[in-house]
Amino acid sequence: MQSTMNQPPHFRRAAGRPGGAAPDPAQIRCMFGAIARRYDRTNTVLSAGVHHGWRRALVRWSGAAPGMRVLDCATGTGDLALAFRRVVGPAGRVAAVDFCPEMLARAPAKARRQGLDIQFALGDVLALPYGAGCFDMASIAFGIRNVSDPVRGLAEMSRVVRPGGAVLVLEFGQVALPVLRRLFEGCARRLLPRLGGWLTGNRAAYEYLERSRAAMPCGADFVELLRQTGRLEHPEYRALTGGIAYLYRGRVAYP
Repeated sequence: MQSTMNQPPHFRRAAGRPGGAAPDPAQIRCMFGAIARRYDRTNTVLSAGVHHGWRRALVRWSGAAPGMRVLDCATGTGDLALAFRRVVGPAGRVAAVDFCPEMLARAPAKARRQGLDIQFALGDVLALPYGAGCFDMASIAFGIRNVSDPVRGLAEMSRVVRPGGAVLVLEFGQVALPVLRRLFEGCARRLLPRLGGWLTGNRAAYEYLERSRAAMPCGADFVELLRQTGRLEHPEYRALTGGIAYLYRGRVAYP
């Protein structure tokens, strides 16, 4: 019998979520725990290393500067948190949370090897363990589509950011040009789960990740989610690599 760890995450109906379907948090946690050991290598292979450039683009676009306080949500193995730490410098602060212990366990060693001080903690983007207005900005990379209620998650991120600060999202999208979109979608649907399964031994996880990528709103449709929080103003976005990924930014409204 196949273990539940290797089963695709269960989707349940959820009000307020795009498409009306939400991933089950326990299944998502279990899935990421199963692939944590090979997660970094697999990301690099599947994206040909481009995902590092996307994270650097987010940090540049964020306006982060020395001395700022940053929270990275769904940090995984900590790559985006590390990129922010290099920018905010010794006078700044970076905290990072993830709700999967196996993923988070790999992050502190990466930070130590690079001589970077980051405060890692287990935490859920739907209930962050920080007070209101503690940070200048909060980020999430390739994680919002795995949150059962993305609007609530974005609102919770904005709660811990000071008024005028930024909430930033990096997420997969859909390629803009129709001809290239058909080519990319066909390759992604057929090849990425096979390759991800070969590299990690868990094809079901990458079948889910590909489905969730294809189903997540992008561009102007995702910007509408930022507006629905009731907390974020001046939402904007940028397409990366022809629309394979997108950056989003909203400013936390003043009371």
